[in-house]
Amino acid sequence: MRLRWMTAGESHGPGLVGIVEGVPAGLRLLAADVDVDLARRQTGYGRGGRMKIEKDRVVLQAGVRGGETLGGPIALLVENRDFASWQGRMGAAPFAEPPEAFTRARPGHADLAGGIKYGQHDLRDVLERASARETTLRVAVGAVCRRLLAECGVTVFGHVVSIGAVEARALEGGWDAVRAAAEADDLRTADPDASAQMRAAIHAASHAGDTLGGVFEVVALGVPIGLGSHVQWDRKLDGRLAQALMSIQAIKGVELGLGFGAARARGSDVHDPIAWAADGAGGGSFSRARNGAGGVEGGITNGEPLRCRAAMKPIATLRAALDTVDVRTKEATTAATERSDVCAVPAASVVGEAMVCITLADALLEKFGGDSMPELLARLGAWREHVRTY
Repeated sequence: MRLRWMTAGESHGPGLVGIVEGVPAGLRLLAADVDVDLARRQTGYGRGGRMKIEKDRVVLQAGVRGGETLGGPIALLVENRDFASWQGRMGAAPFAEPPEAFTRARPGHADLAGGIKYGQHDLRDVLERASARETTLRVAVGAVCRRLLAECGVTVFGHVVSIGAVEARALEGGWDAVRAAAEADDLRTADPDASAQMRAAIHAASHAGDTLGGVFEVVALGVPIGLGSHVQWDRKLDGRLAQALMSIQAIKGVELGLGFGAARARGSDVHDPIAWAADGAGGGSFSRARNGAGGVEGGITNGEPLRCRAAMKPIATLRAALDTVDVRTKEATTAATERSDVCAVPAASVVGEAMVCITLADALLEKFGGDSMPELLARLGAWREHVRTY
């Protein structure tokens, strides 16, 4: 069994739709489980005016009855409140009057390449779907997968490690402390000193009509050994995680564990020594003295915390607009401006969590299968006993 999912919808259309198939029957799932992550995605210092308009709430349209999944496709809907302001410019019905075309391509967006690819000179036909508003439904699908992972003992969370040139310091106290501190901060960083500096940097960029990017980390705890495979390129879990994270709008780099830092170190400082601890009952557990691999070796999870980092470029819509060309007249001009964020790295970390949840849920179902939650959990329990007595 594998997880299948997709999203549909435009940024200023009537709403956004997601479908996820492969979730076993009997998983407890409420709209509130999804709404909490939708709300987390909308927070963060540096977000734009759209977040004041939208109050995202999900409608579970299909696949759930009485608070439990049925085993069939789950359909999710989030309405766009801002659509009310776009009547006559968006929607499926023919327009009474042709809306003003969006022809000034914005550098850094899909506008120009997408317009050429699809033969459109009104670039709104491209930017509406290319918009990061689409990530609303990724977060919704990810929230469903988060519920599945939680039942299997897996916890996923994210935190911001840098914005612009400001880097957070490592926090002592373990992952629970990092998670709690990040959740309490509106920039989703665990370092309060860095948070204050990040806020100042975002404020300065805003006053300059500019934007900032940054780096976030997603951590998964309790991931069982054996997800993914070494036997074929497209089954390697690190590759699947990298693709999932790179598919998020504005993400330009992904690393697991030490990532690029491993290329600058010696092997003796990179690879993780293995230890064994007997449990006194005929079994035990393997452990690592460190986790430079980030929880994946040879494309397979090794039981250590999974650690992925993603680098987000600055938002490409600038109030101090860059030079461009009008795609119809071919005349030099400045880029069009749309309402946008100054910094969306905290929100992107929530989207990153969702993509990791989706990828891990897919890998979990790939390995253990099961049409119902009791069946899945029984297979997972048997596997953990196999690992204990290996």
